[in-house]
Amino acid sequence: MEKRGNAGSFIGFYFQALTGILGSPGQFFSEFSRETGFWKPFGCLIMSSLFFTLAGLTQVHENQALMAGILFLNAVSMPFITAGTAYMVMTMTIGKGVTFVRLFSGVAFAAAITLLASWIPLFVWLTEPWKWALILIWMVKGCGLRWMQAILIAGISAFVLVLFFWSLGSVISCVRGFIL
Repeated sequence: MEKRGNAGSFIGFYFQALTGILGSPGQFFSEFSRETGFWKPFGCLIMSSLFFTLAGLTQVHENQALMAGILFLNAVSMPFITAGTAYMVMTMTIGKGVTFVRLFSGVAFAAAITLLASWIPLFVWLTEPWKWALILIWMVKGCGLRWMQAILIAGISAFVLVLFFWSLGSVISCVRGFIL
């Protein structure tokens, strides 16, 4: 991937990344430069999060500004939470020396692709497994893990995330009961 500094080249990179991941995720992740770092994947995540937010607002009729903030914050923060959880699981289970930024890059790309369809009602049942499949491919092709290591990390991470948000829902309900 070529490095350029202007916004037009980033838009070009964004569409190259989308077509590369949609066309051949394994090849894209294998060829993606290890030196690219944080900003290009994060920029792709921001672009797709903006699209997700604007598209999601087509189904919201009240408090659109508040909902836009919530949708955007959720779209941007969940890849950080997912990558953080996967990084903790990776270091606790296999102790692999992949940096957080490297792991986050793949999660950000996977989220950027799936956010383009996630705003459609009930598509979460298709896009979430697709996102995790892309994360698995990233861990193998982009981070150098073996398939069983990647499956272990992704499986435990998904389980921990589901338990965390399920527990968080119970805590929020309890707190709301005290406030109201």
